[in-house]
Amino acid sequence: MKFGAVAPKDAIGATAVHTIRQGATVLKKGTLIGPIEAAALDAAGIKDVVVARLEAGDVSEDVAAAEIATAIAGEGVQVDRAFTGRANLFAHAAGVLAVDKDAIDRLNRADEAITLATLPAYKPVVAGEMIATVKIIPFAVAATARDAALAEARQPLIRVAPYRIRKVGVVSTLLPGLSSKVIDKTLRTTAERLAPARATIVAERRVPHDQAKLAAALAEVLKQGAELAIVFGASAIADRRDVIPAALEAIGGRIEHFGMPVDPGNLLLIGNAGGRAVLGAPGCARSPKENGFDWVLMRLLAGLPVPPAEITGMGVGGLLMEIVTRPQPRVEPVQPAHNVAALVLAAGRSSRMGGPNKLLAEIGGRPLVRIAAEQALASQARPVIVVTGHQRELVEAALAGLPVQFIHNKDFAEGLGTSLRAGISALPAGVDGAIVCLGDMPQVDAAMIDRLIGAIDPDKGALIAVPSIDGKRGNPVVWSRRFFPELMAVEGDIGARHLIGRYSEAVVEVPLSGTAALTDVDTPEALAAVKAELERN
Repeated sequence: MKFGAVAPKDAIGATAVHTIRQGATVLKKGTLIGPIEAAALDAAGIKDVVVARLEAGDVSEDVAAAEIATAIAGEGVQVDRAFTGRANLFAHAAGVLAVDKDAIDRLNRADEAITLATLPAYKPVVAGEMIATVKIIPFAVAATARDAALAEARQPLIRVAPYRIRKVGVVSTLLPGLSSKVIDKTLRTTAERLAPARATIVAERRVPHDQAKLAAALAEVLKQGAELAIVFGASAIADRRDVIPAALEAIGGRIEHFGMPVDPGNLLLIGNAGGRAVLGAPGCARSPKENGFDWVLMRLLAGLPVPPAEITGMGVGGLLMEIVTRPQPRVEPVQPAHNVAALVLAAGRSSRMGGPNKLLAEIGGRPLVRIAAEQALASQARPVIVVTGHQRELVEAALAGLPVQFIHNKDFAEGLGTSLRAGISALPAGVDGAIVCLGDMPQVDAAMIDRLIGAIDPDKGALIAVPSIDGKRGNPVVWSRRFFPELMAVEGDIGARHLIGRYSEAVVEVPLSGTAALTDVDTPEALAAVKAELERN
């Protein structure tokens, strides 16, 4: 291919390499220059133009891209029309992307002018999703280079393996202390994982964490037609001789691999019983977040084998995220963290009260905000920091004489998130966590605060303590220090509820009676009701 600057009259039949703008004349990159374009360039006073011109033995960029894309496309792959030297490939249906990495690497080494990029191998894809692109870098490529690339595509290099497994069986083992709500949530999460593959749970069992009982349940779900079985253990698999692998072998199954270099997901077991895959799920599989379990499950649903050699090859890129529930390295053993501060949020404008500042409303002769601060001071939380905003001076006056620290949130009108940010930023470096109290919840007492603080135990993965009344979560909430950066990033007026959902594995619910943790004073009616109840008691 010839490449260089020529006069407009000599550019006829060549392709413009760069976009040219000169007055009213615009010639876009990639335009095939004809007599009209050449005359326009000359009239605009352009003396030369950089062009590319094909020579004998060259293949145009679009032709080369289309030929290579067509050659590499396999099952479930659709090739789009090539343009500007690019041919995109799309998934024709939902499935798992399978690629021949070695052959693709060789194709990309055939010539620097030819490139092929794909999504990660074994990524689940949906119909219409772009999965790869062939791009020819210059405007043409030598036929010999094109042929060298095609030689690496003697068979398709990219395919979408369609989902084949539709029926899944689930067995959950039980130990004292494992709530049925945890199992219910695990089943919902699993159903959501299976949904993209149009697979469903067709058989489900819950049995004690016992080898014989688990073996019987596993045999039952397979007999009911499960094409794949998943076992969620009440206790994680610790060894090939543990309950779950032993139960698999008891029904004539075999262990194919235990453990994987993906975190979260280390304690995964892959087995087989009667030609059907059996997965011993790691604890992280109860969470909807991506983990090593997903990497294996989706491949199995698409009928793709996951041999031990591929499991052990997942280490590079296998560190998916920090596991917030994992105990951090310590110099010496540490007891459950109780060095917790209290943040009393008292910056709001009380817009739903219709005028007066609700925090200054009195019950038994004491303003609501003073009741909240006094209860925080009566608890083990230290220090107690009050975040002010609206009517700062009046709120501070209502707390006169109390040993609290004040931090003013000048951006209080922008929502609760700004008060969280102000409060967290004021915490001393040595605290292990903070309990976030709302100034309009006068029924929250010191005993409740201490009970919530006592529920935090980093060594057991309990990093967020939330009060629960008949399954409903309320306030206040205790947050371990490691969440402070994310609390500082909360915006708007919805608080940090989304973080509780995101880190569900770190949440411990503290069951309470009554309605104190659910009752805040937002309206005159709510104030009257709380006042009547407190004064009655």
